[in-house]
Amino acid sequence: MVSGPKPSPLAAVEVRRSTRRRRTVSAYRDGERTVVLIPARMTRAEEREWVDVMLERLARQDARLRPSDAELLSRAVDLSRRWLGGRACPKSVQWVTNQGGRWGSCTPVDASIRLSSRLQGMPAWVVDYVLVHELAHLLVPGHGPAFWAEVERFPRTERARGYLEGVSATAGLGFSDDGSAAASGAGDGPLELPYA
Repeated sequence: MVSGPKPSPLAAVEVRRSTRRRRTVSAYRDGERTVVLIPARMTRAEEREWVDVMLERLARQDARLRPSDAELLSRAVDLSRRWLGGRACPKSVQWVTNQGGRWGSCTPVDASIRLSSRLQGMPAWVVDYVLVHELAHLLVPGHGPAFWAEVERFPRTERARGYLEGVSATAGLGFSDDGSAAASGAGDGPLELPYA
């Protein structure tokens, strides 16, 4: 089972009613606050029910898009087995908040990998690419041809690099395309459900 951040029952929830909104209920995270957008005609009982539904769905989405450190390590081991012949053996993989200028980093001496928390919420195949990139550093230092030969075993390498370059360009970060950049908030769009 995937575990992840769950909203506290005391977490701030802001409900916004709209006369223009008729058929959908939306919710999104805004920092520590959750904003739920509902039709103005909804009753207070329906509002409470829909807030609960949306908080639960956002919690499930958060868990899926933000795996724990233990899940990242398991994922990295699986990726090494599938794409690098099991030769890269990480000892730890963790989310960090101090990767301001790169997506991830690797310390071959202790086989540790760190991923920028800015990757949280991005598609799984993008996170997998960054993991494979860092796993390849356990095998080959630098970004030479031998390194890229290892990384390119991952089938979505070019697509993921393009995605990260696009996020970097959109955010105006200007980082290089060697796999070291940072993004902000990608994948954190609103969750929307139909309301009849």
